[in-house]
Amino acid sequence: MRLLLDTHVALWTLTDDPRLTEDARTLILDPANEVCVSAVTLWEIAIKHGLGRAGAGAMPVSAHEAQVLFGAAGYLLIPITPEQAVIVETLPNIHADPFDRLLVAQGLTEALVLVTHDAVVASYNTRIIKI
Repeated sequence: MRLLLDTHVALWTLTDDPRLTEDARTLILDPANEVCVSAVTLWEIAIKHGLGRAGAGAMPVSAHEAQVLFGAAGYLLIPITPEQAVIVETLPNIHADPFDRLLVAQGLTEALVLVTHDAVVASYNTRIIKI
């Protein structure tokens, strides 16, 4: 299975966050699965880390650090395509976050299973796994 980790799930894998469930860990560590992280995630980290947010919206690492750590973990980094950007416009307006909407579009166009902690994101499609 080809997995696409949303930003929080991807960061939780790097920081060994307890919010990453055992089921998610098993899925991500399964050698039969290809784990992908999007350029969208790096973009979101760059913006939010640059803002210096604290609390729930804080980014524990910079985008550059995340890129290096994702690569070291063996995650495939995938680009954003024009097709994916256009598909965002066709998605139902059930979630306002542009980063999450683009991740949903990538999952749909690239036959990826999006792994998220966000119940609203998970409601877009049955190929999205909520952890």
